[in-house]
Amino acid sequence: MRAGIFVPYFFYISYGVCSTALVVSRIATRPLSPFHIGNFPRKLFNISSNNLTVLKWNLSIQQRSTITQSALLRQDSSNATLLHKLELSLKDRQLNDAWRQFNDFKSMYGYPEKSLLSRLIVELIYSSNSHWLRKAQSLVFSIFREKPNLLDHDFLVKLALALARAQMPIPASTVLRIILEKDKCLPVDFWATIFLHIVKTPTGACLALNLLVDISESFLTSKANYDSTVRKHSKLTPLKTIIFNLVLNACVGFGATLKAQQVMEDLMPRIGVKADAGSIVIMSLIYERNGLRDELKQLKEFVDGASDSLNYLYQKFYNSLLSLHFKFNDIDAAAALILDLYKRGQPTKCSYKFGMRNNEFQRPHFVHIGSPNQRTGLKLQIEPDILDSHISVEADSSDILVMFVDGKLVVGNKALARVIGEYIRDRKVTELSKFLIGIEKEIFIPEKSRLSSDVVDDLVQLGWLETAHDILDDFESAGVTGEFDMYKLLLTAYCKENKFKEARVLLRQMRKIGWLKNFSDQQVISTCLEQDKNVIPDYTGIKKSSLAYFLSIGAEDIDPLPALVYEFNSSIYFFCKAKMIEDALKVFQKMKQMKLHPTIQTFSFLLDGYSSLCMYREITIFWGETKKRIETGDLAVDRDLLECFLLNFIRGGYFERVIEVAGYMTRNSLFADTGKYKQEFLKLHKDLYKRLKASQARTEAQSRRLEHVQAFKTWVGIL
Repeated sequence: MRAGIFVPYFFYISYGVCSTALVVSRIATRPLSPFHIGNFPRKLFNISSNNLTVLKWNLSIQQRSTITQSALLRQDSSNATLLHKLELSLKDRQLNDAWRQFNDFKSMYGYPEKSLLSRLIVELIYSSNSHWLRKAQSLVFSIFREKPNLLDHDFLVKLALALARAQMPIPASTVLRIILEKDKCLPVDFWATIFLHIVKTPTGACLALNLLVDISESFLTSKANYDSTVRKHSKLTPLKTIIFNLVLNACVGFGATLKAQQVMEDLMPRIGVKADAGSIVIMSLIYERNGLRDELKQLKEFVDGASDSLNYLYQKFYNSLLSLHFKFNDIDAAAALILDLYKRGQPTKCSYKFGMRNNEFQRPHFVHIGSPNQRTGLKLQIEPDILDSHISVEADSSDILVMFVDGKLVVGNKALARVIGEYIRDRKVTELSKFLIGIEKEIFIPEKSRLSSDVVDDLVQLGWLETAHDILDDFESAGVTGEFDMYKLLLTAYCKENKFKEARVLLRQMRKIGWLKNFSDQQVISTCLEQDKNVIPDYTGIKKSSLAYFLSIGAEDIDPLPALVYEFNSSIYFFCKAKMIEDALKVFQKMKQMKLHPTIQTFSFLLDGYSSLCMYREITIFWGETKKRIETGDLAVDRDLLECFLLNFIRGGYFERVIEVAGYMTRNSLFADTGKYKQEFLKLHKDLYKRLKASQARTEAQSRRLEHVQAFKTWVGIL
């Protein structure tokens, strides 16, 4: 009985062991669902509910692990295959294949490793096809938004330079701002090279000027972070004069002189950039366009002492100064400048070797920004006898008054005619005579035909006989002997017009000098009457470059803007630079009371004064008057002026006005540097209404402001 019982018991144990082995064997050979185990009696395995759950979980993990490992193997194979194909395509420079494989890889696995990504971008950049350059630009911008740590500094520089060379200044400026945002210091030569390409268009010149402001502010910030000890050994390289010359010269060429003046006066002194001869000439062109004469008068004494070898360049400086004298209707100052120019061209003046400075110019020279009478303000160091050979000033003045001929500065007939004509119109013949005598008596002129002789001849042939005679009288009183032909031409003209009384007076003067003593008055007059009529030619076919031509057109060539406008603008500029805004506004009100139309410069100077005092609320009121004059046509739409308003409204947080100014720029097809405005917004209002929705606005005013902020963000591309 016991044996019978023992046999089945042993059988069950054996059966259990075999069954367990079978299950383990199945698990080892193929994955099983834990559900299969449930088909066997639990008592057979002596497995509790908890143990069964654990077993099912372990089997599930093993199954998933096996599947995952298989998938990873397939993924690694696909990953490696795509990368290998991408590398081969780049090696063979098959950009179509490389771009397709890159997109396939990115859609599945994201961006490849940094080295391979850099190779792709570099190949796209160096392709001669602009299509691939745009692809490189788009890719860089995407990386900057998604994974900026993958951006390599070197290929950013290469991309910026390639875009600039391809005359794509807007994306080039965006890349350059990314470089600045990454706080990377680039060599000065790089900026000079890239600006050389960018500034060839009006849009590029505008962007280059804004970038120059960004670079300068970045430099000043970095410089401020160093203490005095570290600063001496720091690697901070100041921006060189050549960069400012390059950008400011382009701005003058494209008419952007208002903002160029702000950069020149604010950044150059603060950074410590020295103004060389090229800078001084560019400054003179900027000041001429903006109607500021006193600033050029400060520079004149230094320019007068510069080397004669720079005459070809300083011709533009003297041209600008003389033009401003005429705009201010200061004929005495114009005459004095012309005399100085004649003296400058004389052989007695010392000459200095190009690039070298005399003893007087070895010490540094500084000019005040605004006025030397101001106790506060910036000072700009100038080097009038030094010129960086890498830059040439191509921008020219609106009028050619002073020329460079045969190594000398020569005053043109247009300038001489303006002085002579104004003296005659103002009945200042004595002053005119002194001017001509000064040239004749004090200055040696090697030309065969002297200036005074030409002047008298032209006056006679234009019929201004009395004026010509007065000049000859003044010459006689001063002990200066005029040429015989001058008297002869005037005498003939008197006789032709039957002015015999005046002819006899002139004959007495001629005999006093020693001429015609052997001839009676009647003989001389008869001879004059028998002269050919062509002695006094008809001036209808006169050459348009001659002195007589400019004398004949007279007031037709005078600046239509009243001289008082320039005077008032100059006063407003002075007060605004001195932060005396109330005095500037008094001048502005007086200007309006006298019914003188303010110019773009008037509004620009006042806006600059408000901005320097951070009076943003007052600027919104000032914008109202500016807008009114623009709408009535009394004020032209100027991009520099509108951008200055826009930047001030961003700083003050007046986004309704920002959108309004932006609308003016859009309607007038004026370029807007949205990258600059975006940068300004993020610097000052980064978190403004970041989480507030329109439905959460508490007041109608807040709702409108939120709407304007969102409109601005959309315009500048803030997502």
